[in-house]
Parts: sequence; structure tokens; C-alpha cells
Amino acid sequence: MGRKGWHTHAQGGALILARRWPARFDLSVETRLLPVRRRARLAHQVRQDLWRALQDLRGFSPCVLVEDTGQGTLVRAGGQLDAQAPRARAEAGIAELLEDPRRRARWLRWAS
Repeated sequence: MGRKGWHTHAQGGALILARRWPARFDLSVETRLLPVRRRARLAHQVRQDLWRALQDLRGFSPCVLVEDTGQGTLVRAGGQLDAQAPRARAEAGIAELLEDPRRRARWLRWAS
């Protein structure tokens, strides 16, 4: 268990941040960003915004995967869902969050 109750696991070029371990992505959305140096900082920023956007979703526990690829940084945001919920609506909310230009710019500033 890492910082303030969050599990952080790094393998190769990937880092997973999750409240519960093992991490489970019952719902998730992916996006690509420019390469970043601080994957953990990026993961925490995305996790904070993800939690704020979906905190009313019953049974939700966020997970974020940040992976270095040849085309930049892959971010997979989502998490564990332990209750019945409108999955499509939740994934649409995550997609909207990940594509928000102001958030993306803030995440990149924070992680570079």
C-alpha cells in the first residue's frame, strides 16, 4: 500500500494506481497523451479528477493505468464497480473527462 492508502505498482513501462488490490477495470476508457516523465503524478491527477466526476456512482473504486508506449503515454482510467450502475453513462463520463483539453493540459504540466 502506497501513499495515503493507494496501491501503486510499476512493471516495465506501466504504472497502476488503485484503491483496492488487485486492480480491476470493470469499466474503463483509454486516451493517449504526450510522453511524461512522472507517471505516478499523472496517475494521481487523473485519479483525483476521475473520483470527483464519479463520486456519486455507488460501489465505484477508481483505478488508473499509465503506460509508456512508442506513441506517447497511454492512460487507462476506470475502476472497480461493485454495484449495479449505468455502465455506458459512466464510461461516457470518463471519456469526457479524459478528452477535456484544460484537464489534459494541467495533467501534462503536473507530470512533466
